[in-house]
Amino acid sequence: RDLNVRVNRALVLQNLRGQVRFWQNAASRNARSGDRLQAVGQGVSTGKNSSVVLKIDLGIGQVNVSEQTRVNVQELSTGANGGRITRLSVPTGQVRLQVRRFSAPDSRLEIETPAGVAGVRGTDFGMNVQRNGKTSVATLAGSVAAIAEGKSVLVNGGFQNFTIPGEPPSDPVPLRNDLSLQHKFIRRIDSGVRRLRLEGKVDPVNRVIVEEVEQNVDRNGKFSVELETISFPQVRVTVMTPLGFRRDYALAFR
Repeated sequence: RDLNVRVNRALVLQNLRGQVRFWQNAASRNARSGDRLQAVGQGVSTGKNSSVVLKIDLGIGQVNVSEQTRVNVQELSTGANGGRITRLSVPTGQVRLQVRRFSAPDSRLEIETPAGVAGVRGTDFGMNVQRNGKTSVATLAGSVAAIAEGKSVLVNGGFQNFTIPGEPPSDPVPLRNDLSLQHKFIRRIDSGVRRLRLEGKVDPVNRVIVEEVEQNVDRNGKFSVELETISFPQVRVTVMTPLGFRRDYALAFR
């Protein structure tokens, strides 16, 4: 006889580092190794200098969650033909997914962000999601479909692109993993108070954190942040690619 076997889907928390929270709707607690995300409304978040690995059941793959990132479960189910359907949302932060090629044709893995959806069928890729929703994808191997505003763009291995909320995905360009930072400081007096502004430019797909606060990077890779002139002898900046490669800068000003 044909037997219908129910599989309890889950993502298992492993390799916790720093501040990791386990969420159940609006309530949270400190996460523990072995915790399982099994239902809609559950998720994890990471603090500064923190990370966690989410192992997807049945050896499908894993999600590497970087610092200051939130991941929520949207759907964990099994299709009629045995395919695994995994839908997660990343409102903000950086994740890298390493997923094997699916054997069942109806299996799906999708990552929802404020800008759109990234759909995969087996790949190694990473994503940056900014506070304003801009989403960047970099694919190391395989293929990712970036979907937004009724348009689907394939980001194949060796390419990267970004999507701005309300716009279709940008055309893919060759993967750069460029961690360089151009910057300048601008001083001014505002109502008798000394002000300092940092203006910078990075690869448009990169994530930028200034003094532990994430910044929005525009379509040209530019960002700007106001600083207290007396607060820092130098300004700490972290640049991170969608694949999770990072470089820390200590920018001195005179």
